[in-house]
Amino acid sequence: MTDDGLVVTAQLIIPRAELLFRASRAGGPGGQHVNTSSTRIELLWDVTHSTAITDDVRQRLLAKLAARLDASGMVRVVASDRRSQLQNRAAAEERLVDLVRQALVVPKKRRATRPTKASRERRLAEKKRQGERKRNRRRGYDE
Repeated sequence: MTDDGLVVTAQLIIPRAELLFRASRAGGPGGQHVNTSSTRIELLWDVTHSTAITDDVRQRLLAKLAARLDASGMVRVVASDRRSQLQNRAAAEERLVDLVRQALVVPKKRRATRPTKASRERRLAEKKRQGERKRNRRRGYDE
């Protein structure tokens, strides 16, 4: 994290100006203090209008984070597990960075492979054994 933005990767830094923070009252630990202070943080980032990402990255994020987006294309991250607003703010930022970083991972292409001759023979031998086992069971009922 830098003062000007959240570092996701070396190529992607989300500017803090694009982040919207909302505070509200949270449940959990804190005793009477929790009833009077707004420590729960909701972090919103507009993926559809962000200037920090290219169009191809935007399409990837919109596809991968579709379940996390609201109707206007905002990603919402909530943190309420800490007692202070500052700690929850840092936790929400970290969660957003992790979420975006995971969405940017491009899975390796699967290379089609053929089963080896030995594995095919093992499979067929096992099928023969299984068939023989079932045939032996049948003979017990016929007699």
